[in-house]
Amino acid sequence: MSYEQTLKAVDDILRTDAGCATPIDYIEQTSWILFLKYLSDLEKERIDEATLKGNEYKPLFSDEFTWDTWAVPKKADGSQDIVNALTGDDLLEFVNLKLIPYLKTFKTDAENSNTLEYKIGEVFSEIGNRLQSGYTLRDVLNNVDSLRFLSIEEKHEMSHLYEEKIKDMGNAGRSGGEYYTPRPLIQSIVEKVNPKIGDTVYDPAVGSAGFLVEAFKHMSKDKLSVEDVETLQFKTFYGKEKKSLAYIIAIMNMILHGVDAPNILHINTLTENILDVQDSERHDVILANPPFGGKERKEVQQNFPIKTGETAYLFMQHFIKLLKAGGRAGVVIKNTFLSNVDNASVSLRKELLETCNLHTILDLPGGTFPGAGVKTVVLFFEKGSPTKEIQYYQLNLDRNIGKGQPLNLDDLDEFRNLAKDSNSENTWTLGIKDINQETLDLGVVNPHIEEEALPDPSDILNEIEKLEKESSTLLKQIKKLI
Repeated sequence: MSYEQTLKAVDDILRTDAGCATPIDYIEQTSWILFLKYLSDLEKERIDEATLKGNEYKPLFSDEFTWDTWAVPKKADGSQDIVNALTGDDLLEFVNLKLIPYLKTFKTDAENSNTLEYKIGEVFSEIGNRLQSGYTLRDVLNNVDSLRFLSIEEKHEMSHLYEEKIKDMGNAGRSGGEYYTPRPLIQSIVEKVNPKIGDTVYDPAVGSAGFLVEAFKHMSKDKLSVEDVETLQFKTFYGKEKKSLAYIIAIMNMILHGVDAPNILHINTLTENILDVQDSERHDVILANPPFGGKERKEVQQNFPIKTGETAYLFMQHFIKLLKAGGRAGVVIKNTFLSNVDNASVSLRKELLETCNLHTILDLPGGTFPGAGVKTVVLFFEKGSPTKEIQYYQLNLDRNIGKGQPLNLDDLDEFRNLAKDSNSENTWTLGIKDINQETLDLGVVNPHIEEEALPDPSDILNEIEKLEKESSTLLKQIKKLI
């Protein structure tokens, strides 16, 4: 079977287990099993490398807990050893009472938090087996064992399918789309911000780590030195995530894409007082899509100079504060941020325009985030100099986008090639001196598109009266027929 068919078969198996009720449960349970199979193949790869170089290699797992011992035992010829394979209650007992507790110890036994061992311990401190049937678990293990993560092509295919599963989870309803930002949009934002080797890249609302994964791909596309590889592995990617499931998915997503020890913390970013931020905590690049429409408690609001219950507005203050001088950001936010006239909105726009160069705004069509029910924009800014003018780009498509017709990379082609002097019906420039200096309204008003004039109220009333008369006449004719 192909990788895609195998993962579909695993989902079909999980549907039969009482411990799994939703697509979110499927991804959670598939994730930890896939993770251990990936680590098993990674071990084999590293053992081979060490042997070729004549070096000793210390395995991650003791013999009892290697994949080929507990999950799918192998005979000498490499085929499955069905006789010695645990199943039923025996398998559940081993996984729940031995394997998971053993994996949790990796967190306390690791030399430091910047290691793969520590991340393994973190993952299994947050996630565990929820399958209630050991026979179901045996079927899943047998299917996952057929997957290989040994070549670059195999890893790429697996990481792509894993992203698709995360997308399904994000659209499953329970998460409200919070875990998933359309991949073409993330790619376009990353390209525009253009993180480079040596930059630190930070997402304080990391979700499934989509922005960090795409940044890693972007920064890895050219030939890398040994120093570059080490920099990307340990000194580049940083994130914070409040929700447990999103946090473990983020770590596993990064590891499956090739970053062994991502610096992702399980913490509510907004509980940190931004007035206490040190220079060492600031970053060169911020890429983020903070939660839409969340509300924060009064005690959380006290951590920010501009008091507001709107989660996204608190994150905006965090973004500005956590950027280094000269740092760049690409962040998604509701389009109402640009024009709301409440005190918090105006104050926040003032802060952004005075401390950062908000050079580009991408206006996205409704439906970009399936199920979110809000229109959004992407703000691109650099910290250190005030805004003088803003280039707008309005993404106008000849179709409605949504779950059935999602945003694709071709849709964003014109924006991705946008230059300062680009000239089209979709782009225009706004000088800051030309806006209302009291409200600082930055609302999207495309000068190339004439807004339809609203009809006169008296004309609307006359039309209603005319339609009522027509309806009355039609009703009389129907009565005669009856």
